[in-house]
Amino acid sequence: MNGFEINKIAGAILLAGLVALVTGKITDFLYHPQLSTEERGFSVATADTAIRGGAVAKEKAPEPEVQLGTLMAAADFAKGKKLSKKCHACHTLNEGGHNKVGPNLWNIVNSQVAVDDTYKYSSALKAKGGEWKFESLFKFLKKPKAYIKGTKMSFAGFKKPEDIAAILVYLRSLSNSPANLPEIEK
Repeated sequence: MNGFEINKIAGAILLAGLVALVTGKITDFLYHPQLSTEERGFSVATADTAIRGGAVAKEKAPEPEVQLGTLMAAADFAKGKKLSKKCHACHTLNEGGHNKVGPNLWNIVNSQVAVDDTYKYSSALKAKGGEWKFESLFKFLKKPKAYIKGTKMSFAGFKKPEDIAAILVYLRSLSNSPANLPEIEK
């Protein structure tokens, strides 16, 4: 191969690169025109809510009211027991069980919030006070950090109301005298 053939190959490569560059610039111009936001697409009316820092957040639709009595009446005890395995990482569920990362959950339904002297609760949970009724347990198991801001429970929560109801039916059984199920709403 002589020098002339090498020059022809190098020239062909440079020409191909130049053609690709020019073609790219032309297509960018044709397919990505610089339009102002008023000229682009169409607008959709949304409900905006101002939040801290001047940012705007979309307003969430309210969650539908949960019929806890109806959900728990139809809940599957076996499914609740199976789902409770997620709790075993941090809690014991047996009578007289020791505390782990979280407190023992035996007889939790209708018990006072944050009263076990052998466990160090977060100040947010202590401040919450009250009783662990089915409604409060439902809200807590759905999103612990949203229900009690500042809780040290790291669990993200259960998404499906049916799953929470199944766990509540199982937690209800963890007692020598289980609490009555909530009444079915009509």
